[in-house]
Amino acid sequence: MRIVELTPNRIIEDVKQIRLAAYCRVSTDKSDQLNSFVNQIKYYTDYTKKNPQYELVEIYADEGLTGTDMKKRSEFNRLLDDCKKRKIDRVITKSVSRFARNTQDLLVVIRMLKELGISVYFEEQGIDTSKMNMEMFATFPGLIAQQESVSISQNMRWSYQKRMQSGEYNTQSAPYGYTLENGELIVNESEAEIVRRIFDLYLSGVGKQRIANILNEEKVPLRYGSKTWTATTIKYILSNERYMGDALLQKSYKTETLPYRKVINKGEKAQYYVENSNPPIITQETFEAAQLMQNNRTSNNGRKKPNYPLSRKIRCADCGRTYRRMIVNGVTYWLCSSRAAGITDCTALRIREEEVYTAFNKMVCKLKDNRENIILPTIKYIKIMQEKTSESQQKIFEIDKQIADLTAQNHTLAKFHTKGILDSISYTEQSSAVSDKIMNLRVERRRLLNESEEHELIDNLKRFDNLLEKYIPSSEFDEELFGEIVENIVQISKTELSFTLIGGLKFTERI
Repeated sequence: MRIVELTPNRIIEDVKQIRLAAYCRVSTDKSDQLNSFVNQIKYYTDYTKKNPQYELVEIYADEGLTGTDMKKRSEFNRLLDDCKKRKIDRVITKSVSRFARNTQDLLVVIRMLKELGISVYFEEQGIDTSKMNMEMFATFPGLIAQQESVSISQNMRWSYQKRMQSGEYNTQSAPYGYTLENGELIVNESEAEIVRRIFDLYLSGVGKQRIANILNEEKVPLRYGSKTWTATTIKYILSNERYMGDALLQKSYKTETLPYRKVINKGEKAQYYVENSNPPIITQETFEAAQLMQNNRTSNNGRKKPNYPLSRKIRCADCGRTYRRMIVNGVTYWLCSSRAAGITDCTALRIREEEVYTAFNKMVCKLKDNRENIILPTIKYIKIMQEKTSESQQKIFEIDKQIADLTAQNHTLAKFHTKGILDSISYTEQSSAVSDKIMNLRVERRRLLNESEEHELIDNLKRFDNLLEKYIPSSEFDEELFGEIVENIVQISKTELSFTLIGGLKFTERI
């Protein structure tokens, strides 16, 4: 018998190294492409040094913009050819979206490589196909869609940022008064006249809402199907530096995580001011005069509006808008805000604040005096509703269980289809039948939930009863009680107000 000593060198020789191939996509910009490719070589060379079980075979790199079409990805196809020739044991790539953006191609390639005994490792997602079974590949479509969305968004965001920094970026949409042609803003003279008129009216002392009313009366057209000029629209025009030929870029930005939202930039991102970015419609002096006037009005009237007990409580019976407070000859009134601004011709008349307070006091006193006639029927109604709610909750629980069972059944069908146990026609028929059952159950669940929402009504009625029981009648207006029980008030006529209280109760009181 011969004893063989296991030296360190002998151990390394006996361990078979894994032949690793790296796949990446690089920029189409020549200078960036060179730098990117050099970085890729350095990264994967360092990677294999840190992981001595790997032997780097080659780095396969395609241009970034050809990722959606496999026929144009020469390096990717060369990688697959080398895999078929058994030159590679394992493939590493940054992300699912870098490897493929087409679901069908991705699944075909991964399955083919798995049959050859070749695994793929996606670094960003931490996915190793050597540790996955065929059923788990169903998760890839969602990953591809999300990664593609994130990748495209990041690329566009980077592109916009660079163009803003260099001053090349102009805009993606034309503001009122301009049209966008080949990326450049061109003055639309018919709309530009309206813009100049808005500035002239404002500087002559006409308010923003009055300017909007004038344009509405003259039926001046807006953009994108909008029919009504508003004070907000006028303010936007008066504050937009585009009209004097400059541009402040990145006033808003999109969030970087899904779901993407557009938010106002309050200092989170850098802004870029570009002078002479587009043809002006007004002079710089006119624009700056308008800003000065707006700033002066804001400093004089820009204090936070006080919140009165009747604020946002009284609604117009004609247009549905809330009433606003006004003082005439020392007397406080409330009037439909649309009518006060001249936007509508509502028939509602102004109402004195003290009359609303008096009507509320009279109504609460009547309710206090007639508690037995109001509360006893309410308690009976509560008991009925509680029984009904209890039954609904049990039914909802049973429906949830059925939906869970059917969903699991659908997953099983999907597995059978993936394994080839079910053909496509049978899978579609059975899956559709299960999905129909789930949809019907969800419809019933929504109906029962609507019934269960009446539980909140019950709580409100109980709270109303407790407040009414503790109320001590007084000629003074009880602001706290008013805020607790009144949801809204509608002026029915010159002499009547309709109070909607918590719990859905409605009462009419004369004024």
